[in-house]
Amino acid sequence: MPAVPTEALAAALATVNDPEIRKPITELGMVASCTSDDTGHVAVTILLTVPGCPLKETLTRDTTAALMAVEGVTGVDVTLGVMSDEQRAALKTQLRGGVAEREIPFAKPGSLTRVYAVASGKGGVGKSSVTANLAAGLAAEGLRVGVVDADIYGFSIPRMLGVTGQPTQVDDLIMPPVSHGVKVISIGMFVPGNQPVVWRGPMLHRALQQFLADVFWGDLDVLLLDLPPGTGDVAISIAQLIPTAEILVVTTPQQAAAEVAERAGSIALQTHQRIAGVIENMSWFELPDGTRQELFGAGGGTAVAESLTRTIGAPVPLLGQIPLDPALRIGADEGAPVVLAAPESAAGVALRGIARGLATRARGLAGRSLGLRPSGR
Repeated sequence: MPAVPTEALAAALATVNDPEIRKPITELGMVASCTSDDTGHVAVTILLTVPGCPLKETLTRDTTAALMAVEGVTGVDVTLGVMSDEQRAALKTQLRGGVAEREIPFAKPGSLTRVYAVASGKGGVGKSSVTANLAAGLAAEGLRVGVVDADIYGFSIPRMLGVTGQPTQVDDLIMPPVSHGVKVISIGMFVPGNQPVVWRGPMLHRALQQFLADVFWGDLDVLLLDLPPGTGDVAISIAQLIPTAEILVVTTPQQAAAEVAERAGSIALQTHQRIAGVIENMSWFELPDGTRQELFGAGGGTAVAESLTRTIGAPVPLLGQIPLDPALRIGADEGAPVVLAAPESAAGVALRGIARGLATRARGLAGRSLGLRPSGR
């Protein structure tokens, strides 16, 4: 008779999550066998999703630790195998909610994920820095967050979020790397070195479609899309692929930048999207004596919010103003978002405030089924 009950071993294994999929290995069908002898020695076989899984050491360590915590276990031997084609196919179907074909989960009427497309009229206003910090800030609030680096030509999100790992593929299903509690996907993870991406419109659309449909995002509370500047192919593709995505407009106080930002926000009229609000970046520089020096002028964010309110015919709030802060730049370069690395800095406080405001917003009914049916006579 085994010294350790089978039920106790199964309960312990159920606490072990796959480090990439972040679901219990028992739920994913990764446990091929688990037995113990009369001395309390446990032999367990775990099936990896793909050969050469980069996190197999983590999986081995977590499995060993979970089993060793069971009363009566004296030792653990972990053997790693690989799923068969049939097992991988079953896993993919399970992860896609029982649907074998590709689909974008965020475009489904029942989706509870809030999708924010972070847009700007022109480059250089700090849109990517804002996206990375909002993602980290929302994750720090306890939300499940994902980021799509939709700026195909000017990808920078992996560096700003400190992503060092590479995506793992289970056939055609991509497991995104996780950094600071945020799931991230970017074309930069598939381009060797610092090579440029030279694509036309149809290729951009296909890449975005793959990022949204072929990546296992799991149950997200918030998905952020870092759009390229302007109102070109990517903005149009996002409106087509995720019609319920809301737009966050980033601008600086400068009038010239604000005028261009208004055009980026006004695309909502043509795509029938909602504007979640305006974020003003580089609002001022605070001197040691506490005075504020407005290097790029003042009032740009307010002007954009008021103009879009008139254009759209619905309230567009100014969500916050972010001052110029060296800590923000340093965090972006080092892959340590300022909301985590220097939360009490001027930029950290402002960005955490904006993230907290977005985290507490109620999910709207746009695009969702109300479950109503005509009554019979």
